[in-house]
Amino acid sequence: MVQINENFLKLPGSYLFSEIARRVAAYSEANPERKLIRLGIGDVTRPLPPAVTAAMHAAVDDMADAGRFHGYGPEQGYAFVRNAIAEKDYQARGVNIQPEEIFVSDGAKSDCGNIVDLFGPDNKVAVCDPVYPVYVDTNAMSGRAGDFDEEAGKWTNLVYMPCTAENGFLPELPQEPVDMIYLCFPNNPTGGAATRDQLKPWVDYANRTGAVILFDSAYEAFITRPGVPHSIFEIPGAETCAIEFRSFSKTAGFTGTRCAYTVVPKALERGGASLNAMWNRRQCTKFNGVPYIVQRGAEAVYTPEGQTQVREMIACYQNNAKIIRDGLAAAGLTVSGGVDSPYVWARTPDGMGSWEFFDRLLTQANVVTTPGAGFGPSGEGYIRLTGFGETGATREAVERIKQIL
Repeated sequence: MVQINENFLKLPGSYLFSEIARRVAAYSEANPERKLIRLGIGDVTRPLPPAVTAAMHAAVDDMADAGRFHGYGPEQGYAFVRNAIAEKDYQARGVNIQPEEIFVSDGAKSDCGNIVDLFGPDNKVAVCDPVYPVYVDTNAMSGRAGDFDEEAGKWTNLVYMPCTAENGFLPELPQEPVDMIYLCFPNNPTGGAATRDQLKPWVDYANRTGAVILFDSAYEAFITRPGVPHSIFEIPGAETCAIEFRSFSKTAGFTGTRCAYTVVPKALERGGASLNAMWNRRQCTKFNGVPYIVQRGAEAVYTPEGQTQVREMIACYQNNAKIIRDGLAAAGLTVSGGVDSPYVWARTPDGMGSWEFFDRLLTQANVVTTPGAGFGPSGEGYIRLTGFGETGATREAVERIKQIL
């Protein structure tokens, strides 16, 4: 009889955002006259930049011409986009990342989940708490997380690093040996950002102990403060201990188009093996590459026109985050984030539970948010709101929330 991967059976309930979608759908079906404003899932609302769509239109024409048609492309990504990424995202910042260390993919979420293929089943995994659920769930599916403790709301084999108001929503170095460390800055969900001085001890720790940092930098385009690095590789020594994930989703509106990339330095080795070579082998086996048309669109992000248009898009979302942050603070809620991040992290009023406050905002204000408890034990008592909505709707949502408070 076939054996199944029983680790899937240990996963609690449904994926966080699936549960949100279920509750919202049920409420909408029962109350079709209510107009919902969605500030929950971090999906963008502005269209792709004109430079991107123009490049995609040209790429469609290429596909209609026998002389310019493209079939299977390189699994690692076309040279034209890898070169642009290396030059504009890294070398322009003084970081020596080469095109051969960049792997173009269909999303940072996919890569954050798939990267676990490179690591053994007995590795000890450390995650920030609260945490983006993909880091936790994919390690649970791979058998590294142990069992889920319903009462504690956490997995028995994972090392949780609390990120709370008391420590400025920044994790402290683990007090026990760990092998894989997930860091996300600017952080999802808290919106916190780490400075160079705050990241340096993590790089030193990983190099000293042989751990690998899995650094999610999907929101680097929202950084505003000069002391906050856009890449872990701005920290000396990171090339021998870190893998970085980046995405065009929030930077340039590619959530429905799907394009991202992962950086695996050639200097990164563990167990006598090159993780760059291992990831390349993995991608060549399990992935056929991002479509040519999409990669041409991603390349256009790095043109002067594309950069200007992307900055305008980011500025709009940053303004939305400021509207949320300032509005909720004026209403008496304790808020953080929304400065170097599109996310605002708000404490629930009067000790109310995260899901309870989520339901209250949904049914009384008709505003969709994300309950902090879905991100881990330290997320209880908070909600996350995103700046990715339309500006007018964002203002209205804040006013609705203020009215019920």
